[in-house]
This record gives sequence, structure tokens and C-alpha cells, in this order.
Amino acid sequence: MIRFGPAGIPLSCKGRTLQDGIEDVHNLSLNALEVQMVRPSAYTRPPEDEEVGLTLKDISEDFVIEILRDDEFICDPDEPIEEDDDLFYMPSSVTDTFGELFTVGRMAKRLDVNLSIHTPYYMDLGSNNDMTELCLNSIRHAGIILNAMGGDIVVTSAGIYDGSMPEEEVDDNIVNNLAFIVDWWKDNNIKPRLGIEVTGQQDVFGSLDQVLNLCDALDGAVVPVVNFAHHHARTGGTLLDVDDFLNILETVEPYSNGRIHTAFTGVDYNENGERRQMPIKKGDMRFDPLAEALIEMKPDATVISTSPLLEHDAMYMKIICERALVKKVSRDMKERKKAEAAAAAAAAGE
Repeated sequence: MIRFGPAGIPLSCKGRTLQDGIEDVHNLSLNALEVQMVRPSAYTRPPEDEEVGLTLKDISEDFVIEILRDDEFICDPDEPIEEDDDLFYMPSSVTDTFGELFTVGRMAKRLDVNLSIHTPYYMDLGSNNDMTELCLNSIRHAGIILNAMGGDIVVTSAGIYDGSMPEEEVDDNIVNNLAFIVDWWKDNNIKPRLGIEVTGQQDVFGSLDQVLNLCDALDGAVVPVVNFAHHHARTGGTLLDVDDFLNILETVEPYSNGRIHTAFTGVDYNENGERRQMPIKKGDMRFDPLAEALIEMKPDATVISTSPLLEHDAMYMKIICERALVKKVSRDMKERKKAEAAAAAAAAGE
């Protein structure tokens, strides 16, 4: 199955809650939504007297995502809060309370909307500074949030090359920090996949080869996320025909645990890579060849629209893919009829 959806609540959605966005996606005949983490800051506070004995799912005043107990974080949603705990809360998150996430997840499954989540777009797992710790927390929290919603994949980038240390050291730090996240993921039974996104600029970790090497280094514990616009910009406009897209899909498929996660939009770029994202019809990378590649390969795949037009371009891609399918079916029927006619003529001549 090939799913399409926007990166965030549809622009046309009258309500701005995540529940509104999921319902709107469904009403637009789309079936995927990438949740955006835009303000991931988290702080600690002691529990209120009435919160002692409750769980993370029960708290109705704040979005409390973890319990801090004896310098260790606990994210089990069924763990009772103790008097001496500290609560790790997010003043702004994807829902008002942690408990709402479970309701949202059930709604998404009922409407057949596949949920993913994207961490903040600036990530630095290579410098090992205070920002790195914040980024690691953002990835952990994205995992906790999506796990509560029963979603599919957490999408993140990894780091930058700012010239303050050798690139090899940055690469090693990224591998080690993601290895820490992978261990934490397993220890806390976080079920969504962790996806590393192909990035669009030369001074950012995330070429396709780097991402695949990272998947190898972590023994398949992370999966590649192909942002086609990023790859197109980073490689100087190399995605032109069906074979270009098919080659990428076939390359990442063995790493993707049976489900390929991608993003698509138009893109403006120069020799340094991506400059800005644009509506699909305004870029020089067409969606039609990717649609043909998807129809030919028939993968279980999700295509997220990161276009400024969001749901408009998600619907546009879905229509193009449906047209490609109709053309392929028509072509296959004609070829089958020709083959049957040839076989009948051969039999008659015997």
C-alpha cells in the first residue's frame, strides 16, 4: 500500500488540534500524517499533592511526559507518581495532556491514518555539548509521544559540520549518541521505528550513503528516511527519470523493515545544496517518475508532502500515482491480449 499525507495539520483545517488534523486528513481521502515537534522544551516541577498516586496518563493540568526519580527518567505511562518525584513536563506539545495521546492514536487507527513524527529540524548529535543533550531528549520524547499514539516512525536528522571539530569526530559522536538512543529505545519498549532522514545540505550529516552506513553501524536498529527533495538538492539535481527513483527505492528497501518512509516536495538549490522548499509544480524534480517507480515496485510506502502547499500537494501526488496505476493496468491488459492473440494464431497454424 502507498500512503500519502502532509507534514503537519492541513492548512485548510479549521481546527488546529491534532485530532482536527487527523479527521481532516481522512476527509481529504489521505491516509498519513507527520506530526511536527516545533517547541520541544521540557522542564521539571514537583508533583501537586493531588497528583501523587496518579500516572502520566491521569494528569490533566500539564503535558507531563516523564517522571524523574533518583536521577533516572521513567516514561512508563502506568507508573504511579511518588511524593519525592519530579515531573518532566512540556509547556507546549502536540496535545494538551499526555493522556490525550492515547485517544488520538485510537482515532487515527479508526480512520486509517498512519502517524509519524518529525523531531525539531535543527539537530546536533555530533558536538557533544549542551545542545546535543537537548537533541537527545527531543528524540526520546518524540519516541514516547509516538509510542503512546501507536504510530509508525520517528523521523530525525543527526547533526551538522560547523568546522569546530573534524568531520570524522562528528560522525563518531553521531553513531555513539544514536547507539545510546537505540539502547534506551529497547529498554523502554518504544515500538515505533527510528528513522534517519537524508538531508539537503553539504554541511549537514545525511547523504544517502551516510544514512545507510549509519544503519549498518547500528545493526539495522535505525531505518533510512528518503527525503527526495533533500537528495535531489544535495546531489545537484540527479532525480530525473523513473530509474533514478527506482534505484533509490530498491537501495533503501532492504533497510526499511518492509515499510519505506519518504518525503517529497519541490526544491530550490545551488552548489551547496537545498535553499528552500517549493510547491511540487515549481521545482525541476517531477513527481510523475516517482509515481511510476512506486507502481512498478509496489512497496509498502508512505510519501509525506513537505511542500508549502502541504495537503494540496499530498492530494496531487495521490492523483498522479492513481493515474500511473491506471496506465500500467491498461498497458498490461493490452500486452496480455496481444500475447493471447499471438498464442491463438500459433495454435491455429499448427
